[in-house]
Amino acid sequence: QVQLVESGGGSVQAGGSLRLSCEASGATISKYCMGWFRQVPGKEREGVAAIDSDESTSYADSVKGRFTISRDNAKNTLYLQMNSLSPEDTGMYLCATARPWYDCSSGSWSQADFDYWGQGTQVTVSS
Repeated sequence: QVQLVESGGGSVQAGGSLRLSCEASGATISKYCMGWFRQVPGKEREGVAAIDSDESTSYADSVKGRFTISRDNAKNTLYLQMNSLSPEDTGMYLCATARPWYDCSSGSWSQADFDYWGQGTQVTVSS
């Protein structure tokens, strides 16, 4: 059974930074495309960043140049470094593993292409 546990969320002021973590068990994340998503009440869950098994990365346009996705294979942990945060970045951040056929570089962010999800960690950015 794959389990993903996010941490690192919190409340920050605009311009601040946070580093999110997603600790995985039951699966070796280096073998999968892994993604970070953001959920805001009343809106569709949106993809933020993804990293493939070959370390290639992709980002939503809204976070390019500000967010960095990475992983530590030894710790089986996925990260999201978020800099220059704005109130628009507020939301619940969830990590997920992609299904084997998903093209990690596509940026399609279809939730149906991701199978295992964590519970999320809340990020609140105040102006």
